[in-house]
Amino acid sequence: MENGTIFNRGYCMKIGVLGSGLMGKEAARDLVESEDVTAVGLADIDVNRTQQVVEQLNSPKLKAYQVNANDENEMANYMRQFDVIINALFYSFNEMVAKTAIQVGVNAVDLGGHIGHVTDKVLAMKEDAKQAEVTLIPDLGVAPGMINILSGYGASKLDNPESIKLYVGGIPVQPEPPFEYNHVFSMEGVFDHYTDPSLIIRNGIKQEIASLSEVERVHFEKFGPLEAFHTSGGTSTLSLSYPDLKTLEYKTIRYPGHAEKFKLLVDLNLTRMDYEVDVNGAKINPRQVLLKVLDPVVELGEKDDAVLLRVIVSGEKEGAPAVYEYEMTTYKDRNTHVTAMARATANTISVVAQMIGNGTISKKGVYPPERIVPGETYIQEMEKRGVTILEKENEETYRVNM
Repeated sequence: MENGTIFNRGYCMKIGVLGSGLMGKEAARDLVESEDVTAVGLADIDVNRTQQVVEQLNSPKLKAYQVNANDENEMANYMRQFDVIINALFYSFNEMVAKTAIQVGVNAVDLGGHIGHVTDKVLAMKEDAKQAEVTLIPDLGVAPGMINILSGYGASKLDNPESIKLYVGGIPVQPEPPFEYNHVFSMEGVFDHYTDPSLIIRNGIKQEIASLSEVERVHFEKFGPLEAFHTSGGTSTLSLSYPDLKTLEYKTIRYPGHAEKFKLLVDLNLTRMDYEVDVNGAKINPRQVLLKVLDPVVELGEKDDAVLLRVIVSGEKEGAPAVYEYEMTTYKDRNTHVTAMARATANTISVVAQMIGNGTISKKGVYPPERIVPGETYIQEMEKRGVTILEKENEETYRVNM
């Protein structure tokens, strides 16, 4: 079965991707394999890198473009050629891409950026997007992204959702010291998630809690004991979509001992952006030094990674307590050498972009994923791409309508 067979067959979609890094490349891979996508653009400031990706994917649908994301005119000229834009750039570009999408009348999705309130700035464009008759959906990675869609799906099955607990981690299959961790996206982003406060709801009260705190043991089949701890950004828009929750928590999954090691680096001020030390008369930011030191140590390289995810949504249904739990374990594809994180992330944003392009998602404006992406269809589409999400209602596990 073709990847792109969602609903509403017969659409001829043109989808443009901004950014030819790992996520942009893998989104493009999924798009060119999708039957209803007729043209795919891949844009980057480095046209040579983009052209390499085009040659690797070897599809007549795919074309390379050179676009400077800091130049609004270049961005607008590129974006207006497509029905939907997938923004796979660093999250600092999300606001500008969303504004440009509204300006040129093109739908757009991004990989998220709740750090620094970037997603809030995109959500604030809702009325402008409605007037322009475009659909914008931010936060379409794994966390935020997949967890939002699954949270919304579980909450939709309840009369009164009361609690959402989220656990996600991208980890190596074979951990190695000193951190038992290999990064699958920017280490700078990891630092942000580890240092900024984590937003939670506890006893019905919205509050902030220190990241790397409240470490608990969790278990996933084939992995044994792991740990989970608070990190920032994971709850994303869920506290706004479900303001009456009694409990909302997001925790990152790692191998045991990871949080304690990184907390030491945080406590030593080695991860701060606003901190400098004098070294032989030169002002040095320790964070930049640490990033350079850590990068080769935690580089994933050719090693296998896995993405673990668990979403637990509980509340009332027909007057009785009810729980919906979603779980996923995804591994690196050894045939294509695509990492587990790229498979989960790029397929998520590609699937949703195609839902917009083919009319499965038709509402205009700006919406967080939990408020607009149909969960059942999403799960089915991810299954076709080898990313299996299991649903457990109370204690009985099954695949959703498979």
